[in-house]
Amino acid sequence: MMNIWGMTDIGLVRRENQDAYAVRISEDTGFTVCVVCDGMGGPGGGKLASRLAVDTFQSTCLANLRRDMTWEQVREVTAFAVAAANTAVYERSCAGDGLRGMGTTLVSAILREGEALVDNVGDSRAYVIRGGGGITRVTRDHSVVERLVQQGNITEEEARSHPNRNLITRALGPDREAFSDSYTVSLEPGDCLLLCTDGLTGTVTDQELAREILRGTEDNKCLDRLLELAKEQGAPDNVTAVLLRRQ
Repeated sequence: MMNIWGMTDIGLVRRENQDAYAVRISEDTGFTVCVVCDGMGGPGGGKLASRLAVDTFQSTCLANLRRDMTWEQVREVTAFAVAAANTAVYERSCAGDGLRGMGTTLVSAILREGEALVDNVGDSRAYVIRGGGGITRVTRDHSVVERLVQQGNITEEEARSHPNRNLITRALGPDREAFSDSYTVSLEPGDCLLLCTDGLTGTVTDQELAREILRGTEDNKCLDRLLELAKEQGAPDNVTAVLLRRQ
């Protein structure tokens, strides 16, 4: 069994919330489908892109998942769902209305019992927070600064304030094709899986994420505390998170 919480907030600077998320539990298949997106593309464009991606990804997964699937088959479903979400955003951007070039990040998790398959495109992230303590970032950003970190040119701490920290190298929508990276995760009782946009990770450190989640997850209070921390740092972007805890 999983406890699941979610929140999204416009933050303190943006005029529009261009983030979107969805969670759906399928009793027919035994899978839980979670997805978080962070849109981009100017007024209206980013909001539309993230909503299209969330709805298309979720509906495609739910239409194709089956109870007896192996995890490799689930991986094929999520790859297909990512492609479908990209096509939906790309084709809408080509239809005019000044939406050309709009796009969105995506991070998702498909869960069954204590196992999860995580996919990401862009710089929205997934983390595992162990019940016994400790936090691990599951995903790797598709971004300019992530590449610099991997090359050893800057540190993780320097990446947080780098002038190019908002430049991503992969997204859904701008191009005809887009691909996600996939990761498998095992959750023990008491462990948590966090999906979130960079509006949270750009203002709250990994250590703060772990501290607040390990303080307790009852009644969504830890997500409220994380949002408060983001706002204390100015919350210059929308803030969205989905948190799952294995009972």
